[in-house]
Amino acid sequence: MRWLFCGTVVAFFAWNATLFYLPGQGFTYLIQFGEKEHARYLPELRAVNHFEMAKSGGYDAQYYAQIAMQPHLSDPLLGKAIGGQLPYRARRILFCWTAWLLAGGHPILALNIYAFQNIACWFLLAGLLLRWFPPVNWGNCARWAGVLFSFGLIFSVKYSLVDGPSLLLIACGLALVESRRPWLGALVLGISGLGKETNILSAAGINLPERRNPQTWAAWLARMALVLLPLAAWMLCLRLWLGSGGGVGARNFGAPFAGLTNKLQDSISLLCAEGYPSVAKFDLLVLAGLLAQFFFFAFRRRWEDPWWRVGASYAVLMVFLGDSVWELYPSAAARVLLPMTLAFNILVPRRGAWLMLLVVGNLGIFASADIFKPPGRESFAIEGPRELRINPKDGNAVGVIYGSHYWYPVERSRWEYWRWSAGDGSVAIHNPQSFTLVAEVKFRLRAVDSRAAIVTCAGKVLWRDMLKGGEVRGVALPEIDLPPGDTVLVFGSDRPATYYGTNDIRRLSYSLRDLEVDLKSRR
Repeated sequence: MRWLFCGTVVAFFAWNATLFYLPGQGFTYLIQFGEKEHARYLPELRAVNHFEMAKSGGYDAQYYAQIAMQPHLSDPLLGKAIGGQLPYRARRILFCWTAWLLAGGHPILALNIYAFQNIACWFLLAGLLLRWFPPVNWGNCARWAGVLFSFGLIFSVKYSLVDGPSLLLIACGLALVESRRPWLGALVLGISGLGKETNILSAAGINLPERRNPQTWAAWLARMALVLLPLAAWMLCLRLWLGSGGGVGARNFGAPFAGLTNKLQDSISLLCAEGYPSVAKFDLLVLAGLLAQFFFFAFRRRWEDPWWRVGASYAVLMVFLGDSVWELYPSAAARVLLPMTLAFNILVPRRGAWLMLLVVGNLGIFASADIFKPPGRESFAIEGPRELRINPKDGNAVGVIYGSHYWYPVERSRWEYWRWSAGDGSVAIHNPQSFTLVAEVKFRLRAVDSRAAIVTCAGKVLWRDMLKGGEVRGVALPEIDLPPGDTVLVFGSDRPATYYGTNDIRRLSYSLRDLEVDLKSRR
């Protein structure tokens, strides 16, 4: 039964991951290229069909993906594409190299491999974690699933970042150390430092030297050097090759607890503000989980335990994380601290009140469900008999066309789809038949704040009502006639669009959800 649970978890992840595949664009949605940066991208990238976020500057993975396509760092085109961030992004070269090598140097294939890399590493990690969480009881199954669906790991998968693959290498290195192959384990941990600089903190898991045996100190120091050397050598090369990179990444660290305190204040303020409770709620769940993990390592000291040392090292890192790591939603802190999350789930005792701490420490999985929503494809559904939906003479079907102004691209979760509006948006229902169709139009509306909503057709009001902020209202319009050609519905509001959430640069009014046109008869 427990193996069936594990299989179901893996199958669910695989099914959800497939929803991120877009025909003709592959998994490039996961990289989050930004439309505003299109002119700067590599020529190879601009020449291939890929997903770009509308009216967005993109996210971190767009830099790593382009390095994977063209890892020759002195190439001026790459320098233009990455800009002043090249020295900083090139520090994390490992997973760019792996994508490039697996692609045999082919840029487009490297792009797609890089986009899929996090998903592949998730499956490998799922298998490796059974070493610490064998499904011999339900507690192990819960801890295993808690790590795999932790906010930091799902964040890494959703945005093709380096943190998920880094956790896989850290887990591999520590598994080798536990298997009494400390030199090989140190080598793996050293290589992981090329994936992300903070990965070298996992060297705390290497067995400590014996205090009364000086001979063990030399071997321990050599292993620590093996962990540090790859990153140190690579950073020296980059400094000589590309320079310092200016102040990029300077806000990653700050005064003790300053970034965390600012994040708590912002999240609580958003929770109290009208229109923002869902974002703040998820933020606070993630924060509660990270704080539970931090206090576990702070107050239950086990110096001789390798996993405790790893978790404690990242707990110290948490203290000094700066505003750029904590700010906005989703916050990067959870993925930066992924090794602490893994160590926490391995070490929390399995009985009594400790189970409550385990639950609190994994509250971030609820936010994982929020950010792991797949991209939208269709923004409407047409129901009814085939003879009404499709014109037999030319094969054209009844369809819906959103106006070019005010509507943002379609989005979806696993159970619904929607499009946000930035103002009064039009929706044209196209009838390709030579006769009039009678249809019922159903949809749901969700407003960002309290506002009136109105739906009109040719100046006639079909529906009007007040919506509360965050409320989702189901609407079924009276049956309407759809003559041949376009019938235009206008979705309006009594207030201008406003900002909704700290990480969304769009001005929003309401979202039109699950639009369905049900064809009833012909007239």
